[in-house]
Amino acid sequence: MAIDVIAEPAPRNWAGDILALLWRERSVRIGASIVILMLSAALLAPLAAFLSGHGPTDQFPDVALDEMGLPVGPSLAFLLGADGNGRDVFVRTLYGAQVSLLVGIPATTAAMIIGTIIGTISGFFAGRVDRIVSQAIDVAMSFPFVVTALSLLSLNRGDQGLPLISPILVVILVITLFSWTYFARLSRGLVLELRTSPMVEASLVVGASKARIIVLDILPNILPTLLVYWAVQLPANIVAEATLSFLGVGIQAPVPSWGNMIAEAQRTSLYQDQPWFLAGPGLALFLTVVGFNTLSAGLRSVLDPHQRRS
Repeated sequence: MAIDVIAEPAPRNWAGDILALLWRERSVRIGASIVILMLSAALLAPLAAFLSGHGPTDQFPDVALDEMGLPVGPSLAFLLGADGNGRDVFVRTLYGAQVSLLVGIPATTAAMIIGTIIGTISGFFAGRVDRIVSQAIDVAMSFPFVVTALSLLSLNRGDQGLPLISPILVVILVITLFSWTYFARLSRGLVLELRTSPMVEASLVVGASKARIIVLDILPNILPTLLVYWAVQLPANIVAEATLSFLGVGIQAPVPSWGNMIAEAQRTSLYQDQPWFLAGPGLALFLTVVGFNTLSAGLRSVLDPHQRRS
C-alpha cells in the first residue's frame, strides 16, 4: 500500500520579507543611504587621519596658516581647509560624526528602554499607578532642557575646572534624562489601547501572568512603533548634543564635535575667510538629521499600524 508523504511547507523568512517591504519604500531607501554614508564617514575617520597624516587634534601652523595667520582653504592636503589652529577641518568633521553618533545612539536607546518600562507599567496597571506615573512624567517634561542641562553639566567641574566624569558620558545621561518621557507617554498610550483588547483578555482567561502578558502579548505589538519613534528621536538628540557643545558645556575642545566646531567658527569669525570651517560640520549635521528624519518617515509608513490605517 502506497503511503502519501505530505511535504512540510518551507519556513517563511519573516526578516527577509520585512526588509524587502522596507526597501520598496522610497523614503527608507533615501534615508538609509544617507545614514549609511554618515556611519561610514564616522567609521573611516581613523583611515582618513592615517592617509592624510593629520590627527583630529594635530596642528600644522606652518602649512595650514598663511603669512597673516589665516587658515588656508580646501586643497589636496586639506580637503576642507584648516581652522584657526591649523587643524584639518575634514578630519575633525569625520571624528565629529563619531562623537555625535556615540552620544545620540546610546542616549536614545537608553531613553527608549527606560521610557518603555515606565510607560508599560503605567498603562497596563492603570488606576493609581497610572496617575502617579503620569504626574511624574508631566513634572519631568516641565523642566526646560537648556537651562537644566547647563545646571547639571556645571556640577561636573572639579576644583581646577576639570571634568569629574567624562563629558561624553555626562551628555549621554543628560539627554537620556530628557528623552525617556516621550517614550513613556507613547508606550503608555499604546498599552492603554491594548490592555482591553481581545488578545489580552484571552490570555487573562487562560490564567497567564501579567508579566507573561506584557512580555509576550503587549511588547511585540508596540515595539515597531517604538522603533519608529527611536529613529525620530535620534536626530533630535544629536542636535541636542551639538547645542550643548555649541554652548561650551558639552564636548570640550580640542575633542572635535560638530557643535564646538560650529561655535569656534562663529566665535572667531574665520569662516568669512575660510567658509568650509563652518560649512563642513554644519552640512554634516544637516545631512545626519535629514537622513534619520527621512528614514523614520519611511519606517513609520511601513511599520506603524496607526499610520497604515490612516
